[in-house]
Amino acid sequence: MTQAAARKPVGDSVARVNEEVAVGEDLEFQRSWWRFERIVWSCFMIIIALDLAGAFGRGPLAHARITSADHSLSVRYERIQRTGTPSVMTIRIDAEAVRGGEATLFVSDKLVSALGAQRIIPQPATTRVGNGGLTYTFPVTSPPSIVQIELEPPGPGRFRFEISAGAKSATVTADVWVVP
Repeated sequence: MTQAAARKPVGDSVARVNEEVAVGEDLEFQRSWWRFERIVWSCFMIIIALDLAGAFGRGPLAHARITSADHSLSVRYERIQRTGTPSVMTIRIDAEAVRGGEATLFVSDKLVSALGAQRIIPQPATTRVGNGGLTYTFPVTSPPSIVQIELEPPGPGRFRFEISAGAKSATVTADVWVVP
């Protein structure tokens, strides 16, 4: 670029009205920008609707209930959880799984370690480690028996857990998604 061209003032293709600054307009660009804004706002609205529905935890989509094939065990849990956020898994052991006044509950290692089991209510009478998990024994005075496990996942990921009410009971298997 020459020095003469650099000193030449930039001309405006839009005529001035009343000696005011003329601002050009590119209507095609403006329409494209409006279309882009509508898409972004639609995405925001979809994200808000998914959040309210529980797709990111703590909502109707996040809550789940699963029952064993023999109906001796049912589990209520949050299938979508957040990292470091406490939740409660409620396990109902029906009368068919109670033997000799005791209920036995097997939970897999994934439930204990990956999903961060903090405590179990009520306290089990005994706990055995082995077979890829923990086996708890609870005294039962009147079935059904309710057991709650407080969870607090330490990190994100997809985790599959297994729970069964004794050796002869059907196993419940489910996935939990932990989001950051």
